Amino acid sequence: MSNRNFFAELKRRNVYKVAVAYAVVSWLLIQVATQVFPFFEIPNWAVQMVVVALVIGFPIALVLSWAFELTSEGIKRENEVDRKVARKTGRKLTAVVVVVAAAATGLMLFRLLHSQQAIEQGKQAPPAPEIDRKSIAVLPFENLSDDRSNAYFTDGIQDEILTRLAKIADLKVISRTSTQHYKSTPENLREIAQQLGVAHILEGSVQKSGDAVRVNVQLIKAATDSHLWADSFDRKLTDIFAVESEIAKAIADQLRVHLTGREEQVIAAKPTDNPEAYDAYLRGLAYTLKTQNTPANYLGAQKYLREAVRLDPKFALAWALLAYVDARGYHTTNIQPTVALRDEARQAMETALGLDPSLGEAWIAKGYYQYGCVGDFEGARRSYEQARELLPNSSLVRLSLALLARDQGQWERAESYFEEAERLDPRNLNLLTRHAQFYITLRDFPEALRKLDQILEIVPDDIDALVEKGAIAQAQGDLPRAASILTPLRPAAGDPTGWEQVSYQAILERRPAEIILRLKELLTSPDPNIGYLNGELRFWLGWAQEVAGDNEAARETWRQARAELEALVKDQPENWALLDDLALITASLGNKAAALALVQRAMALNPIEKEAANGMQTLEILARVATRVGEPNRAITVLEGILSRPGNGGLATGMPLTPALLRLDPMFDPLRNDPRFQKLANSSGPK
Repeated sequence: MSNRNFFAELKRRNVYKVAVAYAVVSWLLIQVATQVFPFFEIPNWAVQMVVVALVIGFPIALVLSWAFELTSEGIKRENEVDRKVARKTGRKLTAVVVVVAAAATGLMLFRLLHSQQAIEQGKQAPPAPEIDRKSIAVLPFENLSDDRSNAYFTDGIQDEILTRLAKIADLKVISRTSTQHYKSTPENLREIAQQLGVAHILEGSVQKSGDAVRVNVQLIKAATDSHLWADSFDRKLTDIFAVESEIAKAIADQLRVHLTGREEQVIAAKPTDNPEAYDAYLRGLAYTLKTQNTPANYLGAQKYLREAVRLDPKFALAWALLAYVDARGYHTTNIQPTVALRDEARQAMETALGLDPSLGEAWIAKGYYQYGCVGDFEGARRSYEQARELLPNSSLVRLSLALLARDQGQWERAESYFEEAERLDPRNLNLLTRHAQFYITLRDFPEALRKLDQILEIVPDDIDALVEKGAIAQAQGDLPRAASILTPLRPAAGDPTGWEQVSYQAILERRPAEIILRLKELLTSPDPNIGYLNGELRFWLGWAQEVAGDNEAARETWRQARAELEALVKDQPENWALLDDLALITASLGNKAAALALVQRAMALNPIEKEAANGMQTLEILARVATRVGEPNRAITVLEGILSRPGNGGLATGMPLTPALLRLDPMFDPLRNDPRFQKLANSSGPK
């Protein structure tokens, strides 16, 4: 038989159609087996046996289709069947193949859609982390006092109870900064517990009348909304510490928390015997707990904490908080960073540790003094690690370690500390802002925006978050989006950063007329609390006037700013940010030698070799000064270095330079025709 006749015979005997039908039916059977067998808990080897049987049966089916034919009268040998019957059988096989193929296709599509849906659900709703049974959040206590001004006292009692609980290592305690945005007695306790990742909620109220205090508390299991424990305490103000201790001990007992001997002593500690000193401490504490880190809030805290330690010189906790407020104010320039302020921070820290070497808050204060006031990074790390042992639930310790690692250029370690802090304090606006700013330092704008959106979910009109979002839009070169965010904002008089970012928007758009009027009005009655930052605002006014073409007005504004800032240098000789401002203003007035000397002095105080993040700010000022005084080669060399590494920027919110900002910023106009600058401005940067 020839090859042609052989293949024709295969076709006539329906061998091809049997092969196709067998393959389609086998595929369907395998799909059914893989779907149905697991439902009946049939082991996987059974599915494997089905596959093996079907494979073995395939050649047998082909042999049978060659030798036999299926007819209406049953199976007959092929040589006994008429060809018309074979054709009818072939048509039936075709119909079977179509029907079975349709069923197999439908099943396959169902499985694909089902698996895709599972994938999407997995993306949208990742499995919730297991909640620790020994975890608690303390919601804001309700102020039931007739005198509503006693709110600070209610907040203080809540914070003191929370602080005692937070010193227990076997208990997970969410920081107050994550709970302060909730109501005192909310209806959605389960939802709040899930947001905070805790199993239990403590609610309470405080009523104060003269020296009499009533405290009501109730411990709630969030999953069932059931009360585990509740009690009321009527005490004199002098006994309030005993109430805080009893409540913390009762909660520890209810949650079956293991307490060490030291932790029992810490819970029972009485920080002061002086009710007036404690009242002043609570008033100062209330200022530190405010969401906005304005100079006014720092000064308010400083005032009352100084009063607290005056009334009780042995009040270690008040000394520790005063030291932290002073050190942070010195470092962040929210209080004028004078030598006297730095010395007060040191004395307060040393006094606190001298009174109580085991006080975790005092070790935090020492760490921040070493980090922010004298630049002893290794000493700061050791102090923070000591504080972490004493304050196992402190998000502030983790945040402090994150900022320290960031400034040392240890980016991955910083990220790890930020994540640890957020697990303990997931709704802390300051922490989320710092984390967003960390991503900005890395020019990772998508992650920064994600953090800022978390803030705006908690406080939709948070002006700091909105200013940061506007700055990111500027850095990405999207001025219309930046304008839509920044134009509606009306920063407070004591918020220079907000005003500077709004001013930068007008300058980048080269439409400064309106911001000139607003800055003039603001500086008519400058806020004394922001000190040298008033001179910084005058620099922005002068820059806006220059962009508007009024060079004489700009020079007059800059002369006034220089006089204001030079008067402050004596008391703030180590304030590199003040020197940055003076250098830029001096360069704008055309004094090249003095401007370069000032920026070199600032760089010595804020070296990039030691300050990986903040050191970049002064480098940017150097690039701007070099551009101003006609040194394009130096300016471009510095800009090349800035764009090649992470770091903070020198203007407004600390936004680092990007290629988009180089294209938009008028200060770099003298460099625009230089091919090297054009290459930088047109390079691929963060989108």
